[in-house]
Amino acid sequence: MAEGRGAGSSLSGAVVWLALLGLALGLALLQVRFPVLHAYPADWQLPLGDWLNVLMQWLVDHTKPFFRFLSWVMGFPLQWVSDLLAWLPWSVSAVAAVLIAYQAGKRPLAIFTGVSLLYVLAMGLWPDTMNSLALVAVSVPLAIALGFGLGVAGFFRPRVERFLTPMMDVTQTVPAFAYLLPILMLFGFGPVVGLIAGVIFAFPPMVKNTIVGLREVPSEIIESGLMSGATPWQLFFRVRCAAGLRQILLGVNQTTMAALSMIIIASIIGGSEDIGWKVLSTLRKAEFGESLVAGIVIALMAMVLDRITYGLATREQDMDHDKGFLARHRFGVTLLAAMIAAYGLSLVVPALQVWPEGWTVDPSGPLNRGIEAFVIAAKPVLDATKNFVIFAFVLPLKIGFYKVVSPFTWGFTPTLWHAAFYVVLVVGGAFYARTRGRGGLAIATLSFGLILFFGLTNMTWPGLAALLIYFGYRSGGMRLALWSAAAMGFILISGSYDKAVLSVQLCGLAVVASFIIGSGLGVLAAESDRFSRILRPINDTLQTMPPFVLLIPIIMIFKIGEFSALLAIISYAVVAPIRYTEYGIRNVPKEVIEASTSLGCTRSQLLWRVKIPLAMPNIMLGLNQAIMFGISMLVISALVGTDDLGQIIYIGLSKGNFGIGFLAGIAMAVIALLSDQFCRAWQKRSEARLEGAYP
Repeated sequence: MAEGRGAGSSLSGAVVWLALLGLALGLALLQVRFPVLHAYPADWQLPLGDWLNVLMQWLVDHTKPFFRFLSWVMGFPLQWVSDLLAWLPWSVSAVAAVLIAYQAGKRPLAIFTGVSLLYVLAMGLWPDTMNSLALVAVSVPLAIALGFGLGVAGFFRPRVERFLTPMMDVTQTVPAFAYLLPILMLFGFGPVVGLIAGVIFAFPPMVKNTIVGLREVPSEIIESGLMSGATPWQLFFRVRCAAGLRQILLGVNQTTMAALSMIIIASIIGGSEDIGWKVLSTLRKAEFGESLVAGIVIALMAMVLDRITYGLATREQDMDHDKGFLARHRFGVTLLAAMIAAYGLSLVVPALQVWPEGWTVDPSGPLNRGIEAFVIAAKPVLDATKNFVIFAFVLPLKIGFYKVVSPFTWGFTPTLWHAAFYVVLVVGGAFYARTRGRGGLAIATLSFGLILFFGLTNMTWPGLAALLIYFGYRSGGMRLALWSAAAMGFILISGSYDKAVLSVQLCGLAVVASFIIGSGLGVLAAESDRFSRILRPINDTLQTMPPFVLLIPIIMIFKIGEFSALLAIISYAVVAPIRYTEYGIRNVPKEVIEASTSLGCTRSQLLWRVKIPLAMPNIMLGLNQAIMFGISMLVISALVGTDDLGQIIYIGLSKGNFGIGFLAGIAMAVIALLSDQFCRAWQKRSEARLEGAYP
């Protein structure tokens, strides 16, 4: 009976899908006669942007003195730390950094840190780097304190956690540029604005890791503390916090990286002479060599701080309180003594106080000439690759094959016979998938065939809405269908539909490419330890490098345009599928692998029929993260010529129009959250299938 109902449900679902695809096709053909089907009428939109501007102006008028006072107060620690780092001789700071790196990761990390600092000094970028480090040094403790306090509140009060979870999701999915304008209006212009933006963006990881760390402390440890007569205060700080310290310190690591990723964004509004401003100003002037040299500094800072904070988070903690003061604080005493010795030596040797100008180098000129020579030599190949991707993938998804195919692009004029061949190809592929028992693949083939023929921008909004809502229903039931309807409704009534479609087109193509490339590399890394070792430092570099830096080499080679934006998103989003695919395959239970091997499975069968199906929940999580990274990169990629929601956010920021910028940011957050819900639904279905196959 259950099988009959399942077959009936599958058949009825296929009928509904076919009906909706027919409806979408009919509406697409009718939109020429009925323009209302193509463009959502302006009369049906709500002036949400104007309402937000009025609300923000009221808030500024009534709270501006308070926030300006708060900005003045927060400027003191930032200025103090900046002055301290500028006053300290470079040798003192370098000795401190190398010793801390040795404590966190022993000799390899200490050597890497030392080499990184030598690069900064040799490039003559030490003062700019110290100004950026000052911003991180102040924003990170503030974000940690805020995140820890909210995490503790969320741990003790579930109602607080339920309130914090959507707030943090919105904070991390709304692009930082969208809330820069209200911060500017409230706090004024200057470095403090970048500091506040960094705190807002960086505190959510600390909240989540604090809650997880406190919640996962074993009950036996808590009972032991109670039996020892610990007071509630001692039980929390000396027992629960101590036991969950590793997870909490991982939150510190993620918070530090999030704050560091805001360096260039903070430079846009802060205007301070830091390394972020160096990258941004040289990039705007097309000085790619200078921009790359400064961008490498940010990448090195990110990698050093990431490894130091991660190393300190995962090292074993010394919980022996019976040792003497010097024994318990041996590293701190050693660090202080080394810094004092370095400072004393710098008073004798001037070169240890200020790095001599004669010891600096400027490789930007040779870099510019080298890149220019490479681009000239490889121009035919680069242009061919770029044109192929644009005319075969980017434009068909955007405006459809029926507009892209022409003698100029594909070398022939499309006729009715070409359209008939395309229809036969799509329908035949769907029919073949259906005969193989892959009903979902058949529907996907028909859906993408329809979209690729007309293009997302030439599909009607009622047709896309109907397909999206029913897709939500089939993926996650009525709840996800309502979520989809609400998301589509907001995008339509807010006037964000046209730009949202362009964002989905660019980001969707980039995410698909990232997922295919990343999951393929992840499979290879899981099957080969040598390849995994080669891939790991590349992943670490891409994951820790701030997004702005990724734009520099891409613009140097491919110039401004949609293709450069596509490559930037792919390079930023590809790491997640690699990591999650490798992790999922490597953590397939050994018992299952041994049982499959004993049944005579070949290595290929073991991979495709056992490991990958069992790793599918983790692989889908990698897709989820790739979507999130891709959407977050849309605003950055708008710098290279895209015309989507990211560009609207920039327009709102440059024109001082909070309403349109914030609405575009909310629309991007809605797309990200809806994508997250779809991925979670697919992940649950994968886990359910695995439980059915391996009870």
